[in-house]
Amino acid sequence: MTQAYVDQEATFVNRTSKGEAREKAVVESPVTQRYFELDALRVIAFGVLIFYHIGMYYVLEWGWHIKSDVQFPLLQDVMILTNQWRMSLLFLISAMVFTVVLRRAYDQTTSRWRVSLSLLGKRALRILIPLVFGMFVIVAPQVYVEWTVSGALAMPFSEFYVAYINPNTDLFIDKQSVIGLLTWNHLWFLPYLFVYSAFILLFFPLIRFVEVRALRVLDSLALFSVLVVTIMTAIWLELRVAYPTSHDLLNDWYSHAKYSFVMLVGIVVALRPALYAAIMRSRYVSLTIAIVLYSVIILDRHDLLGPTGQLMESSPGFRVLVGVIVVLNHWAWLAAILGFGRKYLSNPSKVVSYLNKGVLPYYMVHQTIIVVAAFFLSSRVSSTLGEFILITLITVVGCALTYEVAKRFLILRFLFGLKLNENYK
Repeated sequence: MTQAYVDQEATFVNRTSKGEAREKAVVESPVTQRYFELDALRVIAFGVLIFYHIGMYYVLEWGWHIKSDVQFPLLQDVMILTNQWRMSLLFLISAMVFTVVLRRAYDQTTSRWRVSLSLLGKRALRILIPLVFGMFVIVAPQVYVEWTVSGALAMPFSEFYVAYINPNTDLFIDKQSVIGLLTWNHLWFLPYLFVYSAFILLFFPLIRFVEVRALRVLDSLALFSVLVVTIMTAIWLELRVAYPTSHDLLNDWYSHAKYSFVMLVGIVVALRPALYAAIMRSRYVSLTIAIVLYSVIILDRHDLLGPTGQLMESSPGFRVLVGVIVVLNHWAWLAAILGFGRKYLSNPSKVVSYLNKGVLPYYMVHQTIIVVAAFFLSSRVSSTLGEFILITLITVVGCALTYEVAKRFLILRFLFGLKLNENYK
């Protein structure tokens, strides 16, 4: 996960008030300045992801690898608040960071295809190697716990693991893919990110060409917002039902359309500092829209808005309205988070710097730790609150220990996607 650097022409920032200077810096940023807020937002997003997956253990009715005997229906409302944007935020940040790195690299060389191949190779090492390692080592305990708890499996982990890594195993034929029982599970973000990054590298010369000649019109936040909501609503209406989210790389077309479009938006925001500044200035408007539309969604979930389900079936116009509400809610949260992040998190922080270097190891192991901890504690702790606290502590400490150990050994740095030449003190 690459650190973010601003790639704008060096300019002089007038001595105004601190708030005005920060807003001006978004539009006219020196080439050496870092997008510190993207580092901070990435750390926050992964932190939200950890608590979201702990919530999946306790939330009522939503299926997961392991479920608590005590489940809470209202937890759905809380989790819906974040599942509108949590993964999109990660793709958005990744696109912005990658765009800045690409633009810097392209502007400093004439051999752009060589730069692209070099960056693709580095991306493969830092994404695909951790993915393969995660599939073979980290994900296996989750699969074992899930099938053991469901009663489908009754064997020691060692015996199961031999079958899990054997592509020709006869165990659970109906659950196998072309590579047997191996799965990427929660690590699906990594192959998706790699594929999208490869396309960005392929088309970045075209993106730069368009940027110089056409993207200036998108500095208008109103125009940009209408364009984004319109395109995303079309995606939602056409693909959401036909291709429900599956995390199957070859057939997950709604997710591909959604997340690749989110990354395209991230590219545009990174290339247009005036647009980024407008997003920051409109942060309160975005937050208000997000809260209002989230409230509408929750009211509908509790059947307080009338027979909306019937209208979805019978009225194309109403389906479009619902699509606009869902999509605008999604983008309003992203815009609010990005705007507030730029306003208040754009200064360097030692804590953020430390955590930002470790987000990939944290991401890789957090869900396995949650699942195994819940499996172990479920029959040993009678208090739900006590169990939740213990699962949270075990997860946070386990992630921290994983990062601390991984960064101290070259082979583990390689397997967990850490920079091999980074100073991790």
